[in-house]
Amino acid sequence: MKNNSYESGHLRRIKALITKEFYQIIRDPSSILISVVLPMLLIFIYGFGVSLDIDHLKIGLVLEDTSPDALSFANSLTNSRYFDVTIARDRQQVNQDIVSGKIRGFVVIPSYFSSFRDRKDNTAPIQVIADGSETNTASFVQNYVQATWANWLQQQHISKGLKGLPIVSVQPRFWYNEELESRNFLIPGSIAIIMTLIGTLLTSLVIAREWERGTMEALFATPVNKWEMILGKFIPYFILAMTSMTMCVAFSVIVYQIPLRGSFIVLALVSATFLFTALGVGLLISTKARNQFLASQIAIVVGFLPAFILSGFIFEISSMPIYIRYLTYLIPARYFVSSLLTIFLVGDIWSLLLYNMVPMLIIGFILFTLIAKNTVKRLD
Repeated sequence: MKNNSYESGHLRRIKALITKEFYQIIRDPSSILISVVLPMLLIFIYGFGVSLDIDHLKIGLVLEDTSPDALSFANSLTNSRYFDVTIARDRQQVNQDIVSGKIRGFVVIPSYFSSFRDRKDNTAPIQVIADGSETNTASFVQNYVQATWANWLQQQHISKGLKGLPIVSVQPRFWYNEELESRNFLIPGSIAIIMTLIGTLLTSLVIAREWERGTMEALFATPVNKWEMILGKFIPYFILAMTSMTMCVAFSVIVYQIPLRGSFIVLALVSATFLFTALGVGLLISTKARNQFLASQIAIVVGFLPAFILSGFIFEISSMPIYIRYLTYLIPARYFVSSLLTIFLVGDIWSLLLYNMVPMLIIGFILFTLIAKNTVKRLD
């Protein structure tokens, strides 16, 4: 009987703390701004402002040969959706354009281009000059021109019966992101980064705000123990963060048309696992920082920046130095990015999801152990 009353006392105090925190959320617009306005703003910016797809590359085309073959290949370039072509007769006309940044490269069709049919290997030298100050764009220019040449040569082989061309026809197929839209993997990754920022900010400001407003002393005067205090702070903001996650997913699927091949239940389970760690990081920060400004700055440095750089969202982890790759295993967002890509683009592959969920749970339990250790009911 005594144990039942003890347990009911625990539940009553936790319920009272949760109710008090929800009233605080309603009265304080900053929590609503962080959990509703900020994620919608960020998902809008990431969706429309970040893209790895390059269309309408501005290039120059120097036509030193005006034969039918040269003009036919020139039409292949000008009709491609990947290029916006400026045609010139002399390369000096485009040199200044590439120096000033008006174009990202240029293609030279030499005067002896049309003689390639007389060669045994049916090859023709085409010079491609790209602006190396932007290495990715320069690679795109070279690769797109090479692909255009291969397609044109294949068409010539079919229509005019060129000899010596390879008879192998390559028909590539792409799994999981058939349209090769960078948005399809950038948006799920951006959701992970957004929820890292939202989750860490929400809880990092909680206890710091209590200290600033002087309500922490009043809370210490109550019979609430540290675990009741932690749960009373964690549960309301966990619900708020899950609401933010739901809004981001709905926005991504409805507005951006991102495919969601997994189930909502599995997505909710993985998201809850990640938010367990993200909110834990914020709570741990708030146990040390008694100023909201300081807490928010620490949250950005500790939560957002490592997640953005080391999660694999933008920068490929396998291309990082070995000691940095080991460091990424400590970043919860690394596992969340991988999990979201799996759920959105592949489906409910439990062997992959469990591989990511278990480390997140371990990190979360370590964080809450540290939170409990650093949460003491005294004013010093």
